[in-house]
Amino acid sequence: MNLLLFVSEITIPLLVFGVVAYGITNRQPVYEDFITGAKDGMKTVFGIMPTLIGLMIAVGILRASGFLGYLTNLLSCLIPDVVFPSELLPLSIVKLFSSSASTGLLLDIYKEYGADSVLGKMASIMMSSTETVFYTMSVYFMSVSIKKSRYTLAGAMVATIAGLIASIYFTKFI
Repeated sequence: MNLLLFVSEITIPLLVFGVVAYGITNRQPVYEDFITGAKDGMKTVFGIMPTLIGLMIAVGILRASGFLGYLTNLLSCLIPDVVFPSELLPLSIVKLFSSSASTGLLLDIYKEYGADSVLGKMASIMMSSTETVFYTMSVYFMSVSIKKSRYTLAGAMVATIAGLIASIYFTKFI
């Protein structure tokens, strides 16, 4: 166990040292390249900032307006609890837009049902096996100026549904 702890603590510093050493041995201006990369990163951050702010505001409005509760009630009428627990519907909807907001919902599930409960385990697996589809698409497509997403949304939604099904299956049957 101590060896594993030591390896986990030293991995990142060794990786940074290895990259710097590789650059120096190849006679590259390591510091200047780092500064150039940081400048490019800041340009990207400023380019996607409006999209990020818009998504955060939209998620806040969804939660504060009560629309999320209304949508959850509507979907819980259509989807029986045996198929998909209605307590996890808000989490699965919000996860499509924001990981931090869905983490808040996850903590609410932990407080109400417990982290070791069936719903807690299901929510944990759900969080790790699904993606923030709309956030990821908007941020990455905006940063490289892609206008047509083609099949990205359909593929991402299929993968998200597969993650939701897997979270239920692995919690109930394995």
